[in-house]
This record gives sequence, C-alpha cells and structure tokens, in this order.
Amino acid sequence: MRGQATPGHVVVVGGGASGLAAAHRLVESGARVTLLEASGRLGGKLWAGEIAGVPVDLGAEALFALRPEAVELARAVGLGECLEPAVTTSASVWSRDALHVMPRGHVLGVPGDWAALEGLVSPEGVARMKQDRTLPRTPVGDDVAIGAYVAERYGKEVVDRLLEPLLDGVYAGDAYRISMRATLPALHEAARQHGSLLDAVASLHRTPAPDAPAGPVFMGITGGVGRLPGAVADAVRARGGEILLDSPVLALTRAEDGWRIRTADRLLAADGVVVAAPAWSAAALLEAECPTAAAELSGIEYASPALVTLAFRRADLPVLPGGSGFLVPPVEGRTIKAATLLTHKWRWLREIATGLFVLRASIGRHGDEQALYLDDAELVEVARRDLGEILGLAAAPVAAKVSRWHDGLPQYLVGHTARIERIRDAVAKLPGIRVCGAAYDGVGIAHCVASGRRAAEEVLGAV
Repeated sequence: MRGQATPGHVVVVGGGASGLAAAHRLVESGARVTLLEASGRLGGKLWAGEIAGVPVDLGAEALFALRPEAVELARAVGLGECLEPAVTTSASVWSRDALHVMPRGHVLGVPGDWAALEGLVSPEGVARMKQDRTLPRTPVGDDVAIGAYVAERYGKEVVDRLLEPLLDGVYAGDAYRISMRATLPALHEAARQHGSLLDAVASLHRTPAPDAPAGPVFMGITGGVGRLPGAVADAVRARGGEILLDSPVLALTRAEDGWRIRTADRLLAADGVVVAAPAWSAAALLEAECPTAAAELSGIEYASPALVTLAFRRADLPVLPGGSGFLVPPVEGRTIKAATLLTHKWRWLREIATGLFVLRASIGRHGDEQALYLDDAELVEVARRDLGEILGLAAAPVAAKVSRWHDGLPQYLVGHTARIERIRDAVAKLPGIRVCGAAYDGVGIAHCVASGRRAAEEVLGAV
C-alpha cells in the first residue's frame, strides 16, 4: 500500500470497542474496511439492554473522561449532545457492618493519608500505616505486585479493606498478583524515587499529569453507553465500511501481496489486518504466523464476572445512601463485590425510569468464581440477600437481569507490561498487522479506543 493514492483494504478482526475504534480510524483515512465479528452483536462489553421497559447498560456504563479518546469518539459519531457527566462519583466501602465514604487522596485504592482511613481501617491498621516513613526502602524493581508492595509499606489491612476492593472493581483481580507497573505506572515510578509510599502518593498529588484535562471524571450517554457501538458502526458503514456479524475468523495467513483471512463462507484478501480479539482468540489466529506472540498471548489470564441488574419501585425502597454505589472487600465474605446505584448516578435514567429505581451488583473475582456456576435465579437471590443486609433492601424487584462475561476481564499480572512489549515486538516483524484490545494497555473504554486507534495508525503506516 505504500505510495498508493488510497490505503487499500484492511480487515479488522473483532467488533468490540477496540475493533470499532480501529475501523472508524481506518475509514477516516480512506481505507476500505471489512470488520468481522464472531458473535451476533457488536460492542463486546458495551451492551445496550433494557429492564422493566427502561434502557440500561448490561455491560460497561461509564466513560472515563479524564482520558479523551472515548469521549472524542462519541462526539465524532454524533453522540456529542447525548454526553452527560455522572451526577455523583462519590462511593463507599462496606467494612465491618457499615458503609464508609471512600477516603479522598487515594490512587486507585492506595491512600496517602492515614487520617482518612479511620473507621474503615482499625486503629491497629492505622498505626501500622503510620510506620511507612520509618521502614527501610522496599525495592520495586522492574515490576512488583501492587498488593504485596502496599502490604509491605502500610500493612495487610489497608490492602484488604481499600486497595483490594478498588482493584476488584476494575479488574476483578487479586491485588497480590496484579502488576503495579501495568495498573499504576505513575505510582510505580514514584515508588522508585521515594522510599516512603506516603511520600510517593503525595508526590503524585503535587505534580499531576501536565496534560490532564479538566472536567468531569466520568461521562455517560443518554440511553446508555451501549449506544456507542451502533453509532460507530453506522459511521463506518456511511464511509463504505463493511461489517459482518456471526463471522468468526478461522485462519489468518500471509500471502505475497498481503494477508488472507478465512471465515466459514469467505476468503478475504487484505493489505493489512487489525486483530482486535481477546488474547486467547488472537493467540489462535497468530499461532502459525507469529508463534512467539501467540505463546505470550496464551499466558494472559482472564476473570469471568457477572452483573445482576435490578429494578425496584421507588416507593418500596428504604432510604438509600447517597453516592454512586459501594464496594465490598473480599474479606467481608459477601458474594457481591460492588453495587452501582444507577438511578443516583445518571440523571437521564432517573428521568426516564419514572417511579423506578435501578441498581446493579457485580459478582465474580479472579480465582473465586464459584458463584458464577449458579443459574440466573440463584444469582439474583444471592445479590438480593447481600443487598438486603447492606442496604436494608427487603423489597422484591419488579424485574431482574443477569449478564455474564465469561473470560471478560484480562488480568494484568506482574510482568504484564514486559509481556505486551514482547507481543508487540514480535507482531511488528510481520508486515501490515497489529493487535489491540483490553488485554494490552488498559481495560477501560477509553483505553480500548486508544488501543484500536494506535493499531489502525500503525497498520496504515506499515503497509
């Protein structure tokens, strides 16, 4: 394609947020695009549904707006006027039979002030955290498990009561295995420069990122962020792109003039390829042409969470706490790990859901997924039991829905960043192909959009 007037034909494998973002970037550049999605719908973890006749997200429900990519994409595909900030982003932690407001000044659950933890953490836990500045330096090296490092500096209770539930909410993972460098790179670097973790956290608050945008932390879309995939797909089609559902890719092979992509009923010739599939699927596709990358991709573990969405009559509810929801540490022994009070969080939902209140509970942690073997009715009852004990919620819902995400969240374990570098280095040796998705640089929507754009731009520049 180098030197041609138009970029040629690029096939995108996977129709989640990353694949759609890649396809959109490619058609903007004039490429002819074919997107192949194995399932019968687009969007991956973005899933627009309904409950009790009300639109609701059955997957991800917010855009992290301090990164611009997802918000920019929404505006580019005509959803700009539908963007709205969350009404509230304050949250609580359920600890020792009470809800405690999330302490300020933390970095993804790593606190910078022991005074803010009183009540959430025991007096002994606070006293242990205070020892941080008197302890010898804890080496972090090239990477370290964030839970192990924080436990070494602050004590295990801070990890169990604050860090673990925060990481659980994002990755459904184990804090004692999750990579500090991959999930908190700025803190990892600060920890290399400061012997004290308190000082490392304080340094990040003193010197925020120079390009950090002002404005709300989270944005939603009226009707749900699950509308975004359809809007992106419409924009891709409007520029001539082809999108095929129920089209799993069976083989990916190099040819003298580019690539051949085989589905059950097609053999496509392409100048370039963007593989926006989950790690295990990408591994299978790359095994023949790039065994090094395939082996590394096969080593990425996944968690399988589930969401239980419930609609209640507002008149049947007790007085609910303010804020957007709460987290539940694993040490509490509950089945749910978090709950989001969706009607509190999103103005559009409160206005549409007349007389109703919608919330949802998250279930399933990496390595502890027994509850996910329950059927839907049992999962709903488990969620209701925990919500009843935490919120005093005894009313029966008028509707309930369960959405399961088998192997839905990649785990960024220690060494993840180096693994991704090895994968990208190996794939880059092949002409005109790149990989992207939640398994690489971040699981949020904005990260996935950025990953898809990066892959598209590198394919455009490499073929």
